[in-house]
Amino acid sequence: MKKAMPLFALFVVVTGMMMAQRRFGGRGFGGWGGGYDDGNGPTWTEGGRTMIGPDMRKPRDVESHSTDTPMWQNTRGFERDTFTFVRVRRGRAPGSYGGNWATDTPDSDLNLSYRLQQMTSLKVNPDGRYIHLTDPDLSDYPFIYMVEPGSLYLSDDEVVALRKYLLNGGFLMLDDFWGDSEWDNAEHVLKQVFPDRSFTELPLDHPIYHCVFEIKSKGQVPNYRQGERSQYDGVTWEENHDGDVRTVHHRAIFDDKGRMMVIATHNTDNGDGWEREGENVYFFKNFSEKISYPLGINIIFYAMTH
Repeated sequence: MKKAMPLFALFVVVTGMMMAQRRFGGRGFGGWGGGYDDGNGPTWTEGGRTMIGPDMRKPRDVESHSTDTPMWQNTRGFERDTFTFVRVRRGRAPGSYGGNWATDTPDSDLNLSYRLQQMTSLKVNPDGRYIHLTDPDLSDYPFIYMVEPGSLYLSDDEVVALRKYLLNGGFLMLDDFWGDSEWDNAEHVLKQVFPDRSFTELPLDHPIYHCVFEIKSKGQVPNYRQGERSQYDGVTWEENHDGDVRTVHHRAIFDDKGRMMVIATHNTDNGDGWEREGENVYFFKNFSEKISYPLGINIIFYAMTH
């Protein structure tokens, strides 16, 4: 707790320096609106060129949309003794709301991984990983991330695999979905995984908000374009969704011993805060630096220490 404020001060200084050196461009794959993943072998194309194919196992394999995606090295001989940010490759429910599994990759994965090793004592894999829930290597990774769960679809085998993974100590983060319909779909799928468990809203006195950075509110991160406009109109929510999109929810599912297994950050887009960190000073200062990075780092640090 006593280290949180000095870390944050260092974060502001370092990231401010990085802003002068890094100007990210482009957009994650979800922004192109193309591609379909049936869970068995996705291919994304842009201008006839394959961007993400079934042979690509990690974000570092994918062409970055930035001018200078961060790279670092860990101590030689201990490269496998690191935390790996793992993104789940999964299918999309027919006719569902929400984007695909690849939204904001690879930059969001790589940027968050960089900031995590920069701001904590964790050693972090610089390459990241894409994985199917039925992959035999799943149990090697204690943390997995699913984006746009408003379109989430899992096969029967994936439901069983996810249930086993979570009950055996794994942790899942759901992020970047908006409105009632997208929430209903994500909740429905998690009910298939845990029919006898429900989401509960996290109070701000929960330790997850105080383990690295001191987080005092559930801030809203808009998509990048909306974030740019928000300095003029104050709108940080996505208006093209049903229901209440102004209220940010952080909901969780716990096991029988009270261990958090799933966290869902709803009505907010932390992935854009990680991906688009260096494209606009206003967006970075108000959303990446103040909301999405502190929350993402706290969630991972909490998951790895509980």
